[in-house]
Amino acid sequence: MAGLVTEAVKSDVPVIAIDGPGGSGKGTVSRQVAGRLGWHFLDSGALYRLVGFAARRHGVELDDETAVGGIAATLDVRFAAGSGGSLTQIFLEGDEVTEAIRSEACGSAASQVAALPAVRTALLGRQRAFRRPPGLVADGRDMGTVVFPDAVLKIFLTASAAERANRRYKQLKDKGMDVSLGALRAEIEHRDRRDSERLTAPMRPAEDAVVVDTTAMSVDEVVERVVVLWRNRNE
Repeated sequence: MAGLVTEAVKSDVPVIAIDGPGGSGKGTVSRQVAGRLGWHFLDSGALYRLVGFAARRHGVELDDETAVGGIAATLDVRFAAGSGGSLTQIFLEGDEVTEAIRSEACGSAASQVAALPAVRTALLGRQRAFRRPPGLVADGRDMGTVVFPDAVLKIFLTASAAERANRRYKQLKDKGMDVSLGALRAEIEHRDRRDSERLTAPMRPAEDAVVVDTTAMSVDEVVERVVVLWRNRNE
């Protein structure tokens, strides 16, 4: 488990682990698969974004492992159903930060703090607590390798850096933000290297994961592929 020595708590509650780099579609796909199956959903990336956001809010340097680890261990966060029960609102220290933690800067901070062993250890139990009946779809970068190594189905989504940058560019432009496609691609490639080369829980497909390249696939096609894989394993 590459730098993070731990044992998963065995459970009869099934988990579908969906890992992959930023922009591969894993968040949207995981949420929709959870909706199709009527299962719980874990956006593990949000937890790391929250840690990075909280560290910056309190003036803590992102490479100060002791201080950032302390923030992760005592993270005051609450998730709540949004309008119609379909969206998730995220509150940090009583303030809603749902949109604030989705910025590119926050994503970069998340990647930095995720490389700290103390942070990953502090968040491990919180992530595993999402595992409740009837099942869990977990989205992240080490769900199938570290957090839920006993997941019944492991998916690793990928896509070309160019396509992932285009997706993010469109998302941000739709929000009225002035962004550079070239800068987004450079940041994505830099984050990929940092996430895959870190010593603690590096991003990589689990040995028994199904790798799905989403470059030329729609969200609906990817969701259907995952649901079919799950059903085929339970026939």
